[in-house]
Amino acid sequence: MSLGFSQTYGRNFLGSAPGWYKKTILAFLILNPVVLFTAGPFVSGWLLIAEFIFTLAMALKCYPLPAGGLLAFEAIILKMTNAETVYEEALKNFEVILLLIFMVAGIHFMKDFLQFTFTRILTRVRSKYAISLLFCLAGAFLSAFLDALTVTAVIMAVSYGFYNVYHRFISGKKIDEEHNLASDDLVKEMNRKDLLEFRGFLRNLMMHGAVGTALGGVCTLVGEPQNLLIGSEMGWHFMPFAKEVSPVTVPVLIIGLLTCLLVEKFHVFGYGFQLPGNIRSHLLETAVKQEKKNGEAGKAKIVIQCITGIWLVCALAFHLAAVGLVGLSVIVILTSMTGITEEHQLGEAFEEALPFTALLVVFFSVVAVIHDQQLFKPIIDFVLSMHGSHQLAAYYVANGLLSSISDNVFVATVYISETKLHFVHMLGAIPDIGMTGQQLMDKLTDPHLTRADVLSTLPQAAAAQAKALMLHFDKLAVAINTGTNIPSVATPNGQAAFLFLLTSALAPVIRLSYGRMVKLALPYTITMSLTGLFAVYFFL
Repeated sequence: MSLGFSQTYGRNFLGSAPGWYKKTILAFLILNPVVLFTAGPFVSGWLLIAEFIFTLAMALKCYPLPAGGLLAFEAIILKMTNAETVYEEALKNFEVILLLIFMVAGIHFMKDFLQFTFTRILTRVRSKYAISLLFCLAGAFLSAFLDALTVTAVIMAVSYGFYNVYHRFISGKKIDEEHNLASDDLVKEMNRKDLLEFRGFLRNLMMHGAVGTALGGVCTLVGEPQNLLIGSEMGWHFMPFAKEVSPVTVPVLIIGLLTCLLVEKFHVFGYGFQLPGNIRSHLLETAVKQEKKNGEAGKAKIVIQCITGIWLVCALAFHLAAVGLVGLSVIVILTSMTGITEEHQLGEAFEEALPFTALLVVFFSVVAVIHDQQLFKPIIDFVLSMHGSHQLAAYYVANGLLSSISDNVFVATVYISETKLHFVHMLGAIPDIGMTGQQLMDKLTDPHLTRADVLSTLPQAAAAQAKALMLHFDKLAVAINTGTNIPSVATPNGQAAFLFLLTSALAPVIRLSYGRMVKLALPYTITMSLTGLFAVYFFL
């Protein structure tokens, strides 16, 4: 009976994760208190960071929330931090939490309009160069104002829908019959070559679109969760944020779009697949039938969603309200104007955001450990001992490398908070400021106050020192933001949209594996990362 219970518990623990992964997490949980009481909190703190990054890197085996949450919970029990500090971290980043809850859910109700846009591009544009560039551009533009995961989800839904239609057609299956899209056993030999070309074509478009979400996501306050986190720490609204990061993001955007065209032109790194003419005709016919089926009601929904999208862009650009509240307004408008009144219909919209929102609070728990144990102080001090452009480049590279193997939101959270703490101490060391460094930092990063007004209250010499420090802090914040966003396209671990694509139902049917995704991302990784580094070094 005891053996049966232990086997049942073993199966339940972390669910369907591999056995070696479960044993590794258990080993971590046993090892942590031993290391804490033998080597001290500094060593055990760094061990916790390594273990947490491991859970992020193994996200394909098990979503990081259960395992990472256990590690964070244990750290609180071992008094490496406390619940109050975690709460303070979450409260400080409440605007980011609101963004994830309401903005992602709001964009869920705009899926018809987004799907209509990408369907038109896929079926009406004939040139592979043009369609690749449009997918990349559309992904970039939409992700600059919307949620990258939702944009990626829409692109995937369009691709999956068309693949489903064509694969059933060449397999002799009707749309309502049970069918395994991953199996080609029923596909006739004469259609296999076109099917392989179609899969390659969809892989190309999915990667162009996913990279596009990264290109646009880095540019604006709402493009990625860490952008809002950094923006809130710096006191930047939508337009100031876009202006501050533009010396880096604009060159990277240009080079990214050029890379899109070049890989298609020279058929390198797995690009260059074409959409066979007979498949295009079949897909176009299917799309036309679906539009007729949706009728006037479908058209009305698209129009309302388009108008709401315009409201969203304007509200963000002019900062009419906090980002999360703008997202809530989108939910209210779209549900009331498109007939969504059932509770379960509303609930579906929040399913995408809440798991990551919970994971973000776990991030804050690990960040609280880093703060309380001063784990990053030696690293931050070393990087800050460098000067000028070398220091900015070091920040960019360090954030890029960490983000490509773990999670860019976590990395950005750690770096911006630790860097800000360092500058608080430096501001506090300025003579004759008449307040603490924290009080001065709060005023200088208050979005309702201008820096010029705050500095005008200080003695001239103190104001000059404070201004110089804040100008450099601005540059480091840009280096952190671009470093966590751009090089992280190297692996699915670094970009949430890439990981979302890799773990989707579409990935196996178009044969998109981890290794193939890394290969497809490689040209973008090289050109965009180097361009970002060059811009950080010379343009900031």
